[in-house]
Amino acid sequence: MTIERPGLPGDLPPADVLWARWSLVAVLEATTADEREGHHRTGTWVDDEGLHLDDSGCTWWTFEQRGEGRYVLFGEDESSGIKWHEPPVDMLVGAPDWLPHEWLQDLLKGWQLGCVYWYENGTWARAPYPATLHDDGLDCGMSRFVDRKDLLRTIADEDHGAMPAHDAETLLTHAETRRLTPDLLMSLVNEPDWRELDRPAMTRALERAGLDRTQ
Repeated sequence: MTIERPGLPGDLPPADVLWARWSLVAVLEATTADEREGHHRTGTWVDDEGLHLDDSGCTWWTFEQRGEGRYVLFGEDESSGIKWHEPPVDMLVGAPDWLPHEWLQDLLKGWQLGCVYWYENGTWARAPYPATLHDDGLDCGMSRFVDRKDLLRTIADEDHGAMPAHDAETLLTHAETRRLTPDLLMSLVNEPDWRELDRPAMTRALERAGLDRTQ
């Protein structure tokens, strides 16, 4: 699955699938030290507000659940041309009232927002774009979670313990079906060479993300 430039709502998988994939990476990378960083965190993580991605450089994203079956995805990649487009692009045209409008308006005023997508009734949507807009940053920001094969390679890479491909597939499948128990998670992850696994933090992230509904 690929993302067009600029992105199209149909480029994104169902929101619950995107949530599970993003969450799994957040679980694998969770540490107690990072939890204490609060709003100054970088990397991929889940907290009480939702899912986050921030490389402290060219890309940051937030993915929130806004009630049953409702999600909002917003953020920025340096590839987005929306902020500089003339005439200006209103990213909130047609947006439902349940979006965090005050927060989004603050980001817009600070020139910190590259695109906004929302999900309701099983469908993604966004504001209409002019034909002269060439990129909104969705591809560079979200392709890592949208392309399942790329995601499996990330899960199995050395940063996440260099696990066998079939173990990565097991983890991802159980995450996507909300059957990823702490016991299964810990039985499959390996200790990366460069850091110790923080199992308590990983378990907390797993619970926050809601990837285990077997209880």
